[in-house]
Amino acid sequence: MSSSATFPPAASSTPASSRGASYKFPAVDQAEAFPVLTAAQIARIREAGKVRKVEAGEILFEPGDVNVPFFVLLSGSLEIVQSDAMGGERAIATHHAGAFTGEMTMISNRGALVRGRVSEAGEFLELQSKEFHALVARDAELNEIMMRAFILRRILLLSSGYGNVVLMGSRHSAATLRLREFLTRNGHPHTYVDLDVDKGSQQMLDRFSVKVEEVPVVICNGKTVLRNPSTQELAKCLGFNRSLEPTEVRDLVIVGAGPAGLAAAVYAASEGLDVLVIETEAPGGQAGSSSRIENYLGFPMGVSGLELTNRATTQAQKFGAKMMIASSVSRLNCDQRPYEVKLDDGRTILTRSIVIASGAQYNKPRIGDLAKFEGQGVYYGATFIESQVCGNEEVIVVGGGNSAGQAAVYLSQTASKVHILVRSGKLADTMSRYLVQRIEENPKIDLRYSTEIVGLDGDTQLQRVTCRDKNTGETETRPIRHVFIMAGASPRTDWLKGCLALDDKGFILTGRDLDPVAKEVGWVLPRRPQMLETSLPGVFAVGDVRANSVKRVASAVGEGAIAVSLVHRTLAEL
Repeated sequence: MSSSATFPPAASSTPASSRGASYKFPAVDQAEAFPVLTAAQIARIREAGKVRKVEAGEILFEPGDVNVPFFVLLSGSLEIVQSDAMGGERAIATHHAGAFTGEMTMISNRGALVRGRVSEAGEFLELQSKEFHALVARDAELNEIMMRAFILRRILLLSSGYGNVVLMGSRHSAATLRLREFLTRNGHPHTYVDLDVDKGSQQMLDRFSVKVEEVPVVICNGKTVLRNPSTQELAKCLGFNRSLEPTEVRDLVIVGAGPAGLAAAVYAASEGLDVLVIETEAPGGQAGSSSRIENYLGFPMGVSGLELTNRATTQAQKFGAKMMIASSVSRLNCDQRPYEVKLDDGRTILTRSIVIASGAQYNKPRIGDLAKFEGQGVYYGATFIESQVCGNEEVIVVGGGNSAGQAAVYLSQTASKVHILVRSGKLADTMSRYLVQRIEENPKIDLRYSTEIVGLDGDTQLQRVTCRDKNTGETETRPIRHVFIMAGASPRTDWLKGCLALDDKGFILTGRDLDPVAKEVGWVLPRRPQMLETSLPGVFAVGDVRANSVKRVASAVGEGAIAVSLVHRTLAEL
C-alpha cells in the first residue's frame, strides 16, 4: 500500500482566482499529508473508538458540521469533495485503507470545510471529538503524525483555493479588503473572485440574483449568500464559535490574541486551565500583519507574522484553549468575582481570572478625509493582500518604527518606489539597525526625514497625496494612490476606564507601577500586586497594552508565559 489518498496538484502556490499574491505557501509532501497508519498504530486507535460499517454513498459529514468524528479506514474508501457555488462538486482527496480523515478543524472545533462521502463500502474506526482529543493528548507518536498531516492538509487547501467560502468583490472596495484580511489572517481557505477582472463571474451572480454593485458578496458553504457582511456575520456563517458555551465559569479569559495573548493561551491550556481567548478580528495583533519578523529568537531567516501567528494558534488549540473570533469585549464588571466580561453582542462570560492582551492600534494622524480613504488607499498593515492591490505603483509608508521599516522593505519588492515619511530627524532611536541599513541601501526606497502628510485627495479612491517638509514649510503633491500608516500606537483600553488604573496615555498600570496610586485605586489585599497584576486582583496585563512594556514580540511572548504562573497563584487564593 503506497498511498492512502490522492490530492489534485495545485496549479500554482496561490488560489487560481488570486494570482499575483506574493505570499508563497511551502511545498507539501503528499506522503506526510496523507500517511498510511501501521497496524500497531491502528490498534491503539481501536481502543479509543468503535468500528462502524459504512455503505457506498453514505455521507459522514457536511460543510459547516461541528464536532465531526475522526475516522480511520480499515477497509473501503472515502471521497472528500466540496460543493461549488453552481451546485456541482469538485474532488479534493480520496482516502483508502490505512488513512484517516480530518484537517485543522479537528483541532479548532470549527465547522467542517468539506463533505465526506463513502465511495466504497467497508469498515471505519470512529472516534468522537472528545475521544480524539484525549487520544492525541496521551499518544505522542499519533499526536505528531496527525498534527503534521492536519497542518499540511490545510496548506494544500489554502494553496489550491479549496475552501467553503467564495468571496466576490473589488480591489477598490474597503469592505472587500476587510473580509479578505479576516479570512486570510484566520487561515480559512477561500476563493476570491475579483469582479474587476473576472468576466465569468456574472453567471454566478445571476444564480443568486445578486447585482454587481452589491459587493462584496460572500457565498458560504455553497448555499448561504451574504451581501456585504460584517466580520461577525461571516464568522457566524462559518461556525467559528458554534461549539463554545458562554455560560461556563472559566479559569482564565484572555482578551486579545496577539503574541502575548497566544503565549498565555499556550501555557495556560498546557497546564490544565480552562482557557477562553476572545479576539476582535484575527489572531496575531499588529505582529500578525508584519510581512517578516527577523529579530525573533529561533528564526534566523525571519518569519512572517501570519506564519508565526498560525503556528501559535494551532499550538494553543492543540492543548485545548478555546477561541472566540470576531467578538469584542465592551465592558468589564469589576465589582464581583467571578468577574463578568461583557461582549458587544450582549453575552456575558464568567471567569475567575483575566489576562488583558488587547494590544495597541496605530495612531491616526490628523489629516482631512483620512477616514474617507481607509481601505481605499489608506492602510494600517502591509500584507500580501495590500501588495496585490498596490501592484507596481509608488507607495508611501508613514512611521519610523520597526513595523514601518518591515513594511517598506517588503513593499519595495513589488512597488515601483517606496517613500518613507518620518516626522523626526533620524531612525536610529526607533528602528532596529538592520532595518535602517536595508532601507538606506535599497535604491527603491526614498527616506524623507522631517516630513508629514498634510492632504489626501480623490473621488472614492485615493489619487493624490500632499506632503510638507517641516523644516522648510514647502509642500509637494504627488499622484500616489496608496499610503501605509504605521506611526505611534494607542492602547485599546476604553472598555476598562473606571475599572483599572491607567496611566495618562491610557496604558494599564501593573505591579510596582501601582505603588504611587495603590490607595487611590482601592487595592484591598494584604499583599502587593504581583509583577503583571493590575489594580484588580486576578486581572493581569501583558504586551503592548501594559504601561512601560517593551514593544517587541519576544517580550510580549515572555510576559504572556509569566502571567500564567501568576494566574495560578491568584487562583490558589480563591
